[in-house]
Amino acid sequence: MFGLNDEERAIVRVVAEFVDREVRPVARELEHADAYPEALIERMKRLGVFGLAVPAPYGESAVSKRCYALVTEELARGWMSLAGAFGGHTVVSHLLATFGTEEQKDRYLPRMATGELRATMALTEPSGGSDLQAMTTTARRDGAFYTVDGAKMWITNARRSGLIALLCKTDPDAVPRHKGISILLVEPGPGLTVSRDLPKLGYKGVETCELAFDGLRVPAGAVLGGAEGRGFAQMMKGLEVGRIQVAARALGVGRAALEDSLRYARQREAFGKPIWRHQSVGNMLADMATQLRAARLLTLDAAERLDAGERCDMEAGMAKLHASETAMRIALDAVRIHGAAGYSTEFDVERYFRDAPLMIVGEGTNEIQRGVIVKQLVERGRV
Repeated sequence: MFGLNDEERAIVRVVAEFVDREVRPVARELEHADAYPEALIERMKRLGVFGLAVPAPYGESAVSKRCYALVTEELARGWMSLAGAFGGHTVVSHLLATFGTEEQKDRYLPRMATGELRATMALTEPSGGSDLQAMTTTARRDGAFYTVDGAKMWITNARRSGLIALLCKTDPDAVPRHKGISILLVEPGPGLTVSRDLPKLGYKGVETCELAFDGLRVPAGAVLGGAEGRGFAQMMKGLEVGRIQVAARALGVGRAALEDSLRYARQREAFGKPIWRHQSVGNMLADMATQLRAARLLTLDAAERLDAGERCDMEAGMAKLHASETAMRIALDAVRIHGAAGYSTEFDVERYFRDAPLMIVGEGTNEIQRGVIVKQLVERGRV
């Protein structure tokens, strides 16, 4: 398993068994009902999944980012929404473990490790999209508090999270703009409203919401790391984890689509033989498997660099870009292989086809990833 130690191999196996035994048998029904998977989330808590990014002494099961990516892939193979239910949580865990003050770590990380406290991050705004520096949400200092006003959009787990890593402007007049951006560790309270759940093509079961901040009072000690103006750089480091996580979600969706297609192609016969023996179908399966393996290696390369403490914004961007585009192609080919059955809601293939586009636009669109990659190619001066 790509250089994992024995304990990490065991963790991946346990999650894979959980997916096969408990997730896949119910995922289709839950997804079609758009029902929140309460029982599965509770089981994930007991398995320690929510603590995978929480280091000792705050948690007991922190793992390498390679292991984290493979666990994410297994969850997404069962139902991509489950991977989303803990994705933002682990990015916030990483932000706290890397940049948080000792008081902030003590306050949040032990409860986050068990899943008692779940976290999410709030970056995107209704009119901002990927241009984070153009945000209009502000936190103005007022004595021992900040007063927060503004709005955020596309926030996963917003109704069930007890902690929000909020990217906002503490100095709207700063030049350059990123110098005025901070991350506030926000807990729900008066002045914060989850205004609505946003309807989605896929990614069902977990809520994705719009947040409204209207005079929310937040203690001054809630600034991540204790100092203003560092939030943009902090979040960019957090997004390295986020993009590896999104790439791993894409791996899971692509793998599920490939496995279902291979199974169907072996069982389905046409013109007197299994359809995988027909060259057009066999070629698709071969390409799907090759592209998926390449995407996995890119993802694990980025994770390994992050584990080594190396800069990996380019590598994480490459992994996210290639894995998400691969998942989309594999999902479409899976529909083709299944024929009419691939268009039916009685098969899981149509779900993969609806879930795959999220990874193309989530955690920074693939157009943004290409910009990150080429900028780093030029700055680094080498490939």
